[in-house]
Order: sequence, then structure tokens, then C-alpha cells
Amino acid sequence: MTVAMEKPQTTKKVEPAAPVKAARKVSRSVVVAAILVVWLLLFAVLRGKQTLSLAAADLTDLHRWFNDVNDSIGANRNSNPLFLYFFNEIRLVIDNLVTFIQDLISQPSGTRPVPQIGWLGVVGIAGYVSWAVGNWRVALLAVAGFTFFGLQGLWQESMDTLALTLSAVLVALLFAIPLGVWAGLSDRFNRIVTPFLDFMQTMPTFVYLAPLTLFFLIGGASAVIATAIYAAPPAIRITAHAIRAVPQTTVEAGDSLGATRWQSLLKVLLPMSKRTVVMGVNQSIMAALAMVTIAALIDAPGLGKTVVQALQSLDVGTAFNAGLAIVVMAIVLDRVTTAASTREEAARRSKNRFLKWRKPLLGAGAAVTAVLVYMSHTYLWAAEFPGEGSTGSSIASAADSATTWAQDNLSGLTNAFRDALTNGLLNPFQSLLTDSPWWLVAAVLVGLGVVLGGWRAGVTTVVCVGLLVGTGMWSDAMTTLASTLVATVLVMVLGIAVGVWMGRSMMVDRFLRPTLDAAQVMPPFVYLVPFLALFGATRFTAIVAAVVYAAPVAIKIISDGVRAVPETTVEAATSAGCNTWQIITKVQLPMSRSALTLATNQGLIYVLSMVVVGGLVGAGALGYDVVAGFSQGELYGKGLAAGLAIVLLGVMFDRITQAAARRASA
Repeated sequence: MTVAMEKPQTTKKVEPAAPVKAARKVSRSVVVAAILVVWLLLFAVLRGKQTLSLAAADLTDLHRWFNDVNDSIGANRNSNPLFLYFFNEIRLVIDNLVTFIQDLISQPSGTRPVPQIGWLGVVGIAGYVSWAVGNWRVALLAVAGFTFFGLQGLWQESMDTLALTLSAVLVALLFAIPLGVWAGLSDRFNRIVTPFLDFMQTMPTFVYLAPLTLFFLIGGASAVIATAIYAAPPAIRITAHAIRAVPQTTVEAGDSLGATRWQSLLKVLLPMSKRTVVMGVNQSIMAALAMVTIAALIDAPGLGKTVVQALQSLDVGTAFNAGLAIVVMAIVLDRVTTAASTREEAARRSKNRFLKWRKPLLGAGAAVTAVLVYMSHTYLWAAEFPGEGSTGSSIASAADSATTWAQDNLSGLTNAFRDALTNGLLNPFQSLLTDSPWWLVAAVLVGLGVVLGGWRAGVTTVVCVGLLVGTGMWSDAMTTLASTLVATVLVMVLGIAVGVWMGRSMMVDRFLRPTLDAAQVMPPFVYLVPFLALFGATRFTAIVAAVVYAAPVAIKIISDGVRAVPETTVEAATSAGCNTWQIITKVQLPMSRSALTLATNQGLIYVLSMVVVGGLVGAGALGYDVVAGFSQGELYGKGLAAGLAIVLLGVMFDRITQAAARRASA
């Protein structure tokens, strides 16, 4: 009797659970669809009304106020105590650091017509340092890479870029490592600093430039400060993670032996986290190199300046040659720092009998390097790179020939692809965003934020939308938003197709992952050059470059998500008669929902930063506004407002997609 009574109770409790959960899932999709349908209906009725459009030469009161602030700061820069004793002093210190490194390796020093250390000494130092912190293979790569800069005819530009990168990384690490250690030791400080790091890593590189020129003027100092700020967050975050990853039992063992907090840090925590900290240094160097090239927009010397000038004059050959030098530098710096993080472990595993001779060989190498430095300091032939860069001329000529061939033979295909995507997807979506009343688009964004990310994401969206309206850049922001979302859709299509392929095949993963890793090393500028050759200076060029730039990170995240699906689940689906397509669509992708959402988040952020850089090649909208603000004094305020609008779009995207990712994984 008791059992008979318990059965119905169990049935009543269990059976309704599944339908309720399904109803919740359906209701969210239905709400999103309803929002979009209402938007389309109202757009048909209200098209072209209250769009907040602003002509290219028009300024709002906010833009004029920014201009007035800029003029006021310029007039009082040498009399205001805040500038005299703070900003100007910082600028002087950074300028002296940059000038010192440039005098060493790139620029004529004092009365000397050449730097203190010429090309032969720099190549020797690069090879020796790479060998000392890595291995002989990395040393050969470094020597070959640095020699290649000279053969390209870009030795001085490359050394200027290296000088700015080293200066920025030194400044960044001076603050980042201590802050990272503090965040690793203190939960309270970690909670405080994490939102700031998220915000800084969300901001596209462009955005750092305009505010800093307000306080530090254009030039190398502003470039180094902007680069240091941009490069610091990865080092802080990874250092904190490294400190927290040290086993607690090891720390407790040190405490039991009477170690003080300072001794525990120096003797236990830092030595055991050294490898991960070096990885943080690697990420900072990569971020610094990417930022230094973009800082050419504020008159920073180096390879970035060559690329910017070539892009603005549509000189694909020169841009390709300089872009190739940036790629080589990125690969060399990445391999050297990566080898440094793994050298000790690789040495322990190695049975190489020459390891016992490493220290004597390093001593001999140091002596040879010192001789090379002396020769490059003393003799002109060892100071100035021989030749006139004929290799670079050949590369530029080949790139121009390839561009001409592509335009003559592939223009029909590339133009058809460009026109199909532009007219079929980009133009209609851009029209929907820019021709709808601003309040309608705002309501849609807030509604989608609440539905997809929850009420907190909705509140963030309300704030961001309100501030976007206040910047006076609403119409250009919607144009950038259209390009960003279209590019993100393409990134996710490519990411899912290739990511699933990689996730299901280890052989494909081993083949593609090194290529994807190398693609993530390249600075954003480099991606513009080949697509400028194929598609010309249009917004489509920026979109395709953004897709290629953002795809590697999305592909890797999706691949890892698919591979994380339990093998037993896949085997169960196979035994139930599911074919490959059903396993992918019914099992692996649904169970990788959180990875898909995270890939969307990262894809959006990468795409936004690249679409903005595309302002250099005809993308227009906010990217063009920022660039115009640097080059035309009367548009400075508008450029600053455009930079703020980019930040707001990035924050809004980031918060909605992060909240959606948390919901998906819950």
C-alpha cells in the first residue's frame, strides 16, 4: 500500500521538470524573434526619422568642448603645475628612455652618424640572448630574422620599432609584475583589479591613443605610454594566475620551516611560477608590438609608420614589405620568449651530452658578442647594414606584380564576392541600423541585452546606449556596429566549420593549430595589406581582414569545446544510430554551447578592433573619425568622441556575450 501511494508522488514531481525547462528555452528564442519582428515592422513605418545623423564636417557641442579642452591644455601646458610637475615629467622620463635605446641601436647618437651599436652588434646580441634564454635553434631564427630586416632595406625602421617595443615592455613590466604578484596574494585586490583588466583588454588599440595625446602630445613618449598601458593587463593577469597556481601544500611547507612572507614570495612562489610569468611577458611583448605599429598614427617612428603611409597612398608593395618585417619581428620575439619559458623543462628531459658544456659555451659566446659589439661601434662597415635593400625592393615589386595580376585576373571573382556580400547582407543590415529611429534601435539593443544576458547586462546596455547618444556619434556607431556584427557572423560560420573539424580530428588539429597560433601573433595592421590588394580601399576590405584576424581565436575555442564533449556521449549517440551530421548538430554543438558563446564574445572584440583599424583603408565610420581626429586639429574633439563610442560598443558587446556565456554554462 505504501509503495502504491509513493509511485504517483514520484511521477508528479519528476514529469513536469522537462517541459518547464524546454518552455524556458523556447520562450527566450521566441522573445528574441518577437523583438526582431517588431523592429522590422516599425522600421518599415518610421524609416529615416530621428536617426541622429551627423555630416562628416559637423560638430556637436561635446566635440567643440573637447576641442576647447585640447586648446586650453596646449596653451597652459608649460604653466599649469599639474603638467609642469607631473605629466611633463613623465613625458620627459619616457622620452629619455626611448632616446637612450634609440641611440643605442637605431638613431645617430650625438655627433656620431650611426648608433652606438651597429647592425653587426645588434645581430650578435640578438643571437646570444636568444641562445642564452632559449636554445640554438631560436638563436639561428633570431639571427636570420634580424639579418632579414637589413636585406629588406628596413634596418633603421625595424630597430625603431624594437626600441619602442622594448621601452614599452620595460615600463609595463615595472608595474605589471608587482601588481600581478599582489593580485595573486590578495583576494580583495584581485577582485578590485579584475574589472579594470577586463575593461582595458576590451578596449580596441585605437582608443588608447587620442586621450594620451591630450596629455603627452604626439610622438614616441605617447606611443610608449599607450603601449605600456595596453601591454600591462596580460602580464598582470597571468602573473596573478601563476602565483595562485602554486600548490598550497608547498607554501605551507615553507611556512612550517619558519619562512617569512617575503621569503616565501622570493624563495617559493616566484621560482615555482617563473615559467607562467615568462608566458605573461611573452603576451605583453606581443601586445606591445601590435600597439607600437598602430601608434604610428600619433607619429611614432618605425615600421608602423611605413605601413600607414603606404596604406594611405595605396602602395601595396611597400606596405607588404614593411608588414612582412613586422611579422618576422613578431615571430622572433614570440619564439624567443616561448623558448625561455620552456627551456629548463626541456633541458631536464633532454639527454644531450653537450648540456654540461653550456656554461663554458655561453661564456665564449659572450666574448664573441662583445667583439661584434666593439666592431659595430668602431667600424662603419659593421655599423651600417651593407647594400641598399635589394631584397626588400624585390619583395615590394613582386607584391605589386601580384596585386596587378590579381586585379586583372581575379577582379571579376573578388568583385562579385564583395558585391554579393555588401549588397545582400551588409547594406540591408546597415540601413536597418542607421535608418531606424535611434530610440527604436536603443530599445532593441536593451531588449536583446536583457533576454540574452540578464538584467545586469540590460542595465549596462542602457548606460552604454545613453552615452553613445551623448557622444553625438550615433549614426557612425551604427555603421561600425553593422560591419562588426556582419563580420562576427562570418567569423562564427568559419569558426564552427573549421573548429568542429579540428575538434573531431586530432590530425587536423595538429596540422592547423600551429598556423592559427602564428596568425594570432601577427599585428592587426598586417592583415589589411593582402586584402587591400584584392578588394581595394573599401569597407569590405576591413570586414574580410577582421574575419581573418578574429577567426583563429574563435576556431581554437570551438575546437576545444567540441573535444571536451565526453567520448562516451558520442559513442552512445553512435550506437543509437546517429550519423555524423546528427552527432555534430544534436550532441557536440549543443554540449559546446558555452564554448560557442565564448567564441562569439572573443570574435566580437577582435572584429571590433580590426574594423576600426580598417578606417585606414576606406572602412569609414568611427575608425575614420579617430584617424581624422589625429590629422585634422578641428576634428580632434570628434575623434575623441569616436574613440569613446568604440569603447562603449566594446563594453556593451563584452558584457552581453559574457553574461550569455555564463548562462549557457550554468
